[in-house]
Amino acid sequence: MLIEYNKVNIYQADKLVLANVDFHVDKGEFVYIIGKVGSGKSSLLKTIYSELDIYEDEAEQAEVLGRNMMKLKRKEVPALRREMGIVFQDFQLLHDRTVYKNLRFVLKATGWKKNSDIDERIDEVLTMIGMSNMRNKMPNELSGGEQQRMAIARALLNHPKVIIADEPTGNLDPETATSIIQLLKDITASGTAVVMSTHNIPMLDKFPGIVYQCKDGKVEETTENYQLK
Repeated sequence: MLIEYNKVNIYQADKLVLANVDFHVDKGEFVYIIGKVGSGKSSLLKTIYSELDIYEDEAEQAEVLGRNMMKLKRKEVPALRREMGIVFQDFQLLHDRTVYKNLRFVLKATGWKKNSDIDERIDEVLTMIGMSNMRNKMPNELSGGEQQRMAIARALLNHPKVIIADEPTGNLDPETATSIIQLLKDITASGTAVVMSTHNIPMLDKFPGIVYQCKDGKVEETTENYQLK
């Protein structure tokens, strides 16, 4: 199991946002987190990559990629994040450098040394996302969908075990959103799990997965409420 939460209380500042959370993600799973704005979706995701702490005595079990999140030290967070990819709604690209240099920056920052290995991996991920002909483009020359594909490429660089995507289609038109979800769904075929928060409920029918709903301070698995194909 990549993520194993049992009876976890999740806090934002000193406020209890979600109580007694049971949440599980295994290899290759495609997991949706749905709920209204302010229902705790982002807070749940932030605990996974240790942007929000899980406190001792506030969980029965809280493990992410083999780590006890109640005991994780700040110096151990970078190593945890190197095993996952994180995709944000607003892309968070470096706008002063090309697609290639954005991706190279991440690889250099995470310990890649050999230029030949770096170039090979960048070519691999750009091919995966269908942007191999755009390595020299600047972010402002890309459409919103292309920028989000680039963000996904960045998340894939270090062969993540899980990708965390926080409203990745929130700023995209329906057709582009569909292509982004298809890309994320395809990624799970290689064994990488995807955990995605979304307001885009029609996507749950089009791209079936496991569904958790944040509502009234609780998290409930509601997969059976959505059509599986």
